[in-house]
Amino acid sequence: MSITYLEAIRAAQAKALAEDERVFIYGQDVAAFGGAFKATKTLSKEFPGRVIDAPISEDAIAGLAIGAAIEGMRPIVEMQFADFSSIAFNQIVNQAATQYWRTGVSCPLIIRLPSGGTDGSGPFHSQSMESLYSHYPGLIVMTPATVEDAYGMLLEAVAIEDPVIFCEHKFLYYHLKAEGLPDSILPVGKARIARAGRHATVVTCSAMVHESLRAAQELVNDGYEIEVVDLRTAKPIDTDTVLASVARTGRLLCVGEAFPWGGLTAEVVSRVVSEGFHLLDAPPKRLNAKDTPIPYHPNLWRVHRPTSQSIAAALRDLLSL
Repeated sequence: MSITYLEAIRAAQAKALAEDERVFIYGQDVAAFGGAFKATKTLSKEFPGRVIDAPISEDAIAGLAIGAAIEGMRPIVEMQFADFSSIAFNQIVNQAATQYWRTGVSCPLIIRLPSGGTDGSGPFHSQSMESLYSHYPGLIVMTPATVEDAYGMLLEAVAIEDPVIFCEHKFLYYHLKAEGLPDSILPVGKARIARAGRHATVVTCSAMVHESLRAAQELVNDGYEIEVVDLRTAKPIDTDTVLASVARTGRLLCVGEAFPWGGLTAEVVSRVVSEGFHLLDAPPKRLNAKDTPIPYHPNLWRVHRPTSQSIAAALRDLLSL
């Protein structure tokens, strides 16, 4: 029986609640309504009093969760959209991220961010904020691209003593399925070779893994074998796996759905140039969303973000160098 990316997230939360009485879920409409995307559907009935509706104040939500984590609980916070977490930015980066450094007391919480774009979502419900949170020491930033990682990494996040930003992609909720849930996964901070190749490396994460895999398949017709590296976590970055891939292929394209300025793709290119310049046979390239607010119209949105077609075009340019 197949399971969707969203169902895997729900299953992980159910398992965490069942196995650890310190775990509770907190967010807007997460109880009876089951969350904006139904990621907590039925959980309030299965675990009475531990799936709790919050006021419409992301600042207050994060503040309560941080306090509970400091006191020994393991809160899982659901933000309705990643974009709205900016309202809780001070709590997350100035309190949660620095708590252990300042006091020696852990702050183990998970903030789930429904991230990325979908048709018609527009500029307030489509952002990818992994680069922003990765800037701050003390936070672990996860970007699961598969059903297996959506499940396993969320469970791993519950066990981690540090605050975790869990960037789950909304487009993958129903579009991605697997045959079952994994017994084990790669450890946090370890990248995955999603497709082996020898002519160029694509480094990416989240929904862009699937766009990149489609682009790689398209280039088979051109006689190219493209390696696709799924980072899995934006922080930490598995630089060793990236460099090993570039050593095999000699060419690098970094792909991200987020805005280009100061983004995750820029960080990867910077690391490869500084630590593996001698491995490159051509200048590295990166492909991001346009540096504009995200448009509402589905046709404009598809042009705004990288797609398999634009990734394939960027790879052809890279391979021509």
